[in-house]
Amino acid sequence: MAISSFFLLATFSFIYGNAVLHIEASHHVHRNLQSLTSDSSNQPYRTAYHFQPPKNWINDPNGPMRYKGLYHLFYQYNPKGAVWGNIVWAHSISKDLINWTPLDHAIFPSQPSDINGCWSGSATILPGGKPVILYTGIDPMKNQVQNLAYPKNMSDPLLREWVKSPKNPLMAPTIANKINSSSFRDPTTAWLGKDGYWRVIIGSKRNTRGMAILYKSKDFVNWVQAKYPLLAAQGTGMWECPDFYPVLNKTPFAIGVDTSINGDDVMHVLKVSLDDTKHDHYLIGRYNIDKDIFVPYNGFEDNQFVLRYDYGKYYASKTTFDDGKNRRILFGWVNESSSVADDIKKGWSGIHAIPRAIWLHKSGKQLVQWPINEIERLRVNPVNYPTKVLKGGELLQVPGVTAAQADVEISFEVNEFEKAEILKSWTNPEILCDKKGAAVKGGLGPFGLLVFASKGLEEYTAVFFRIFRYQHKNLVLMCSDQSRSSLYKDNDMTTYGTFVDVDPLHEKLSLRSLIDHSVVESFGAEGRACITSRVYPTLAINDKAQLYAFNNGTSNVKITRLTAWSMKKAKIN
Repeated sequence: MAISSFFLLATFSFIYGNAVLHIEASHHVHRNLQSLTSDSSNQPYRTAYHFQPPKNWINDPNGPMRYKGLYHLFYQYNPKGAVWGNIVWAHSISKDLINWTPLDHAIFPSQPSDINGCWSGSATILPGGKPVILYTGIDPMKNQVQNLAYPKNMSDPLLREWVKSPKNPLMAPTIANKINSSSFRDPTTAWLGKDGYWRVIIGSKRNTRGMAILYKSKDFVNWVQAKYPLLAAQGTGMWECPDFYPVLNKTPFAIGVDTSINGDDVMHVLKVSLDDTKHDHYLIGRYNIDKDIFVPYNGFEDNQFVLRYDYGKYYASKTTFDDGKNRRILFGWVNESSSVADDIKKGWSGIHAIPRAIWLHKSGKQLVQWPINEIERLRVNPVNYPTKVLKGGELLQVPGVTAAQADVEISFEVNEFEKAEILKSWTNPEILCDKKGAAVKGGLGPFGLLVFASKGLEEYTAVFFRIFRYQHKNLVLMCSDQSRSSLYKDNDMTTYGTFVDVDPLHEKLSLRSLIDHSVVESFGAEGRACITSRVYPTLAINDKAQLYAFNNGTSNVKITRLTAWSMKKAKIN
């Protein structure tokens, strides 16, 4: 469950001025605004194929799972307004993870252990195929405690009704266990060891030391806190929405495995959502279940090497094992970049990213993410471009697609590496993207896509690569530049960026962007780097939006592939 932090608010108010209005609002209760409705007649920013309810506030995906052939998505939802508050577990089902049908709310405040809120949690499938949910409740004293719910009728594939355990809460802060009662939330999917014990971790902190508190149980009801957390790190702050799961370290890497799997061919991923930074970071390492020790190859002390799922707006994510297609799927929340006042006017706030397949890269150093194949069913009217040299300073319009609702794949071949700019010292990639945006001419780059572009280029969002020479190696920077995304300046228009682990001397630089009215999800180097951005153009909306490939470097680059599709609207009731 995403809760605000003073550090985050202070930092953003200094850097981005008015942008703090939305970030502060996204996790604070605005009691005078929680039930306001608005005029929804003009909605240029509502997405067409991303998951979002018809109105109101949405945040964390909770307990996604597959049951009797249907996908179930639970999510944090305010049924009374477009700001955070009145949180319940809303529930939607799907056959394909793209088209969704809403059901009645699954979990809502009804007993002392959750009377002040039903916050995030996860689903676990017990032996015999029985689904259960562990979730965080807020008790009468505003303590964060962990609760259990299970289906009322297991024969109902829709799982429409859920029953809460009379023994709730199952896990709670006490003086003896020294758990911070205001920082103890978001239980993971549980995993079963060969010793017959279930294990689950819960995010917490002690002062600035973030931690994943480990609990064990034989019967899923009586839980005992382990002596040590699964992992902890000083200076990281609260660990929200932890996730812990295995990935295959052998061919075929893209095959997913059940959360309880372990062995020589398996590595483990620990993901935590850092409340202080509002980013999802992950560590890869080995897990010894006999000693309940997770040893990451790089820890949070190695700041340069702490990876993120997404280097833009992406938070409170959650994976699930899809036993129907043997894959692990990642769900994530993408919050708004607009102000609270604008969210209330439009009557909604927050969307979910397109679900992503996620697996370990063959290098073993990082994860790979790619939009699930089902999204391709929405593609229509493909536009294919032949191989083309894009000269320095050249702009290539891509006509024939609905540019505000599209899927684009482009690949570049680069030569003339001697013209790459020299990077004298290691620089934060976001700072580098901000200083050297799409409008700043370089040697090799910037080159990529201009999305949500207006006819006269008064507005555009640029997603691009730029190549530097650093310590005798080619260093690829990927950026998403929102600085010119809108003439309306009361938005967060932060520029995002990351370095991509790809060798442009031997590999083409590929980029895929999913464009959907107010969101751009971009995947660089076949999913080795992901950046999601929210933008709100005033001119480049609906059929007024245009799409371009561009090269603002002095060197030519070759487009080896360019295919764009218009996207149909998903059925999300």
